[in-house]
Amino acid sequence: MSSSFTTRVLDLTTGSRETVTDLTSACADFLHEAAAGRDGLLNVFVPHATAGVAVLETGAGSDDDLLATLRDLLPADDRWRHRHGTPGHGRDHVLPALVAPHATLPVVGGELALGTWQSVCLVDTNVDNPRRQVRLSFLG
Repeated sequence: MSSSFTTRVLDLTTGSRETVTDLTSACADFLHEAAAGRDGLLNVFVPHATAGVAVLETGAGSDDDLLATLRDLLPADDRWRHRHGTPGHGRDHVLPALVAPHATLPVVGGELALGTWQSVCLVDTNVDNPRRQVRLSFLG
């Protein structure tokens, strides 16, 4: 069995507010070229200390619910020892411990094997850094 490894970096602008950005179509576009109908694994990785990757439903309020939950768990106040940037920015550095900076997903026949309502999303609470990169890697 031969395998190949292909990778691409997405450059994103997330803006100046907390956001959940749906990456599912970008992942599908990448797999259309990289997987070419093969089975394998897609790894989605965010090389930032203040962002994560989540698989969740979007568009029905779950993305907003996630951000609200993160605000409850990680308030943007002065409790954090990490103190540069916007007040409460230290919480952004704790985020990847709760929302991992990566996800590895099955690819079957060149397509993501997600559930009906699942989407692959970038979770970014860091309002100080509007530029993000996401690395997509296919092994198959």
